[in-house]
Amino acid sequence: QHKTPKPTPKMEANEREQLVSEVLELQSTLDELTRRIDSVKEENMKLKSDNHILTQYIENLMASSSVFKKNPSPTPRK
Repeated sequence: QHKTPKPTPKMEANEREQLVSEVLELQSTLDELTRRIDSVKEENMKLKSDNHILTQYIENLMASSSVFKKNPSPTPRK
C-alpha cells in the first residue's frame, strides 16, 4: 500500500498560493470577457440603430420614386 504523505504547512501554503493565483487569473479572464461582452453589446446597439436609419431612408426613397409606386390602373401598350 502506498501512503500519501501528510501535508506539511509548507505544502498547504503552496497549494493555497496556487489556488489564489488560479482564482486571480480566472477573475481577470472574467473581467476581460465582461468588458468584451459590453463592447459587443454597444456595437450591436449601434448597428441596430444604423439599420433602422437605413431602412427608413430606403423606404423614403422608394415612396418618393415613381418606379416603386403602384399604378392604380396600368394602361395597356399598343
